[in-house]
Amino acid sequence: MPTDVPPGFFLQPDFLDAEEECRLIDFIETIPFGHVRMHGVTARRRVAQFGWRYAFESYQLTPAAPLPPEFEAIRARAAALAQIESEAFSEALVTEYPPGAGIGWHRDAPRFGIVAGISLAGECRMRFQHGEAGQRQTAAILLPRRSIYLLTGDARSRWQHMIPGVKALRYSITLRTIR
Repeated sequence: MPTDVPPGFFLQPDFLDAEEECRLIDFIETIPFGHVRMHGVTARRRVAQFGWRYAFESYQLTPAAPLPPEFEAIRARAAALAQIESEAFSEALVTEYPPGAGIGWHRDAPRFGIVAGISLAGECRMRFQHGEAGQRQTAAILLPRRSIYLLTGDARSRWQHMIPGVKALRYSITLRTIR
């Protein structure tokens, strides 16, 4: 893993094997996705939420449909990497990124704690930034398909991250703890 990534960022390539990825994609393609509206604008990416639903306009958390059984094994493995109990990852966000879609600079909402992201179908770059103007630090890393990343510590709380528009269809499964 590159050494210039923010402290608290962890990446494991090949978290999934090709067969697991295919099974997950087949399942994800059956999920009804909703549109993301932020600041009156509809994003190109679409999402499905489980465990908890985060309202992008009001910033509220409300109960959502339970985590699908198809995600239990990856939740357990992600929790083992994060050294937490599996049930602590109580929210799952599935995002569909069609070609050209990305997500702008942000930190995950303060109500969330540890963040784990699993990449499916396509790769993407994740960029990071921290600090002001002349003191700004930046980093970027490739998230290969079938990889998992963790955001903890400073990478989670002090650094912003973003994903530029993807070149090919990509799905992500983001697991988060609630504070």
